Amino acid sequence: MRRTDFTFELPEELIAQQPVTERTASRLLVLNGNTGAIEDKVFTDLSNFLQSGDVLVFNNTQVIPARLHGKKATGGKVEVLVERIVDDHVALAHIRASKSPKSGTELLFEKNISAKVTGREGDLFVVNFNHNNQSENTVLGILNSIGHMPLPPYIQRDDEDFDQDRYQTVYAERPGAVAAPTAGLHFDAKMLQQLSDKGIEQIHVTLHVGAGTFQPVRVDDLNDHYMHKEWIELTKENSEKINQAKKEGRRIIAVGTTSVRCLESAALFSNKEGVLKPYTGETDIFITPGYEFKVIDALITNFHLSESTLLMLVSAFAGYENIKKAYQHAIKEKYRFFSYGDAMFLTRTGD
Repeated sequence: MRRTDFTFELPEELIAQQPVTERTASRLLVLNGNTGAIEDKVFTDLSNFLQSGDVLVFNNTQVIPARLHGKKATGGKVEVLVERIVDDHVALAHIRASKSPKSGTELLFEKNISAKVTGREGDLFVVNFNHNNQSENTVLGILNSIGHMPLPPYIQRDDEDFDQDRYQTVYAERPGAVAAPTAGLHFDAKMLQQLSDKGIEQIHVTLHVGAGTFQPVRVDDLNDHYMHKEWIELTKENSEKINQAKKEGRRIIAVGTTSVRCLESAALFSNKEGVLKPYTGETDIFITPGYEFKVIDALITNFHLSESTLLMLVSAFAGYENIKKAYQHAIKEKYRFFSYGDAMFLTRTGD
């Protein structure tokens, strides 16, 4: 398939610029991947599509305030978006400036914090926050002090105080993401408890979402696309829980495409068919139509960008024509799109 097979036109007013008042107040489009049937629901109806014994898999990554505004020592403005924290004092980052900074460029921020560009790794800059022996300031500490929440580029406003809470899942606990696993934003503590009371198991994986998640595919042939790498972890305890559930015929339901990518990556790295092994490391898995899913039975997700890898992933999961029809329906019914938008519940095609 080609990139243009995943193009759709979206009216700008359907891009959610603000979250709804309550986390669980979003709409829910339900798509049966086997029949193509579509139902219009609200997110609190989700429990009606779940059953006792189902396993919900959440991504517990925590969004860090990764965006810094500053200037070069020579005076030009810069915006730094930390993509990955390498260690206490070094980060890989995207840098926007009138001129691309060279190695040795000093960057100045508020509170007398500075950093130095020390090299490149592909599209990313290596930034050292310890060049003036600021040993008491770790990268994460600096971001928590002066950083801004890295709202996606399609949200046309500056971050506000409420984004610190709402652009974060209620179960986030492992700092490292520069974008939220947005399907999880719809859950609040009360709903999680209600699902638990219904006998629905909840486990966590980790995938630190990178800024590349917002990048559209730019090559026509999908085989030529270079996938960005992200750090993932599936623990031994949780891999065993999933194996047990699969053995007992219980459904594994991913909350978000990041949970899908984590589990399906772990399956690729497992050396025995049908047995999921723990995994910690990087993944650049690229899931497109034709992929055979090894772990996931159903998926809760938001609506994704035109020509994005995530749109390709859900098309692989629920069927290309089904997703195309569902997106046309969502646009017609004025669903809210993207990070602060509405949700979908998808079952796998062919089941």
